[in-house]
Amino acid sequence: MKPHLPPRLIAALALVAAGAAHAEAVVATPYAGQQQRAIKSLSDSEVAGLLAGHGAGLAKAAELNGYPGPLHVLELSKELHLSEGQADATRQLMDRHRREASRLGAALVDAERHLDSLFAKREATPDAVDKAAARVGELQAQLRAEHLKTHIAQTGLLDAHQVQRYSSLRGYGSSQKAPSSHHQPHQH
Repeated sequence: MKPHLPPRLIAALALVAAGAAHAEAVVATPYAGQQQRAIKSLSDSEVAGLLAGHGAGLAKAAELNGYPGPLHVLELSKELHLSEGQADATRQLMDRHRREASRLGAALVDAERHLDSLFAKREATPDAVDKAAARVGELQAQLRAEHLKTHIAQTGLLDAHQVQRYSSLRGYGSSQKAPSSHHQPHQH
């Protein structure tokens, strides 16, 4: 005589078994779906940001230590009481910086594309990867330095009160002192 199982128990066991089989077949990883990217290591928005010259946090060391950035200085120009000369110089700095950051960003995208293609084409060798990764790292460093140096240049266009006001307006606190440097900020 066979044991009689209630239909609900049979259905529940079937669901558990199906769920276990599915769980074994699919192991979600943080990278799932990223294999479809044109450049596996960069999202479309990261590529767009690099090509546009956006900072993406590359200048945090400057920004959070009291070195204002030109984009935000221009956004806060009224609150900072920028002179016409300061505003013009800041716009020129921003334009130069955007061009250089975009140029470096495009080179970085190309370098990442090359590194990705080594693997996609099954041409990755230790030597080729060393060279491609070194190029990516070099461009990342150049791009970050470009963003940081732009903050230094911007700080030189402001007086100490404007630098402190900028930090306060950006939410970093009003007690932050203006960076000291060997050069006095330009008075406009």
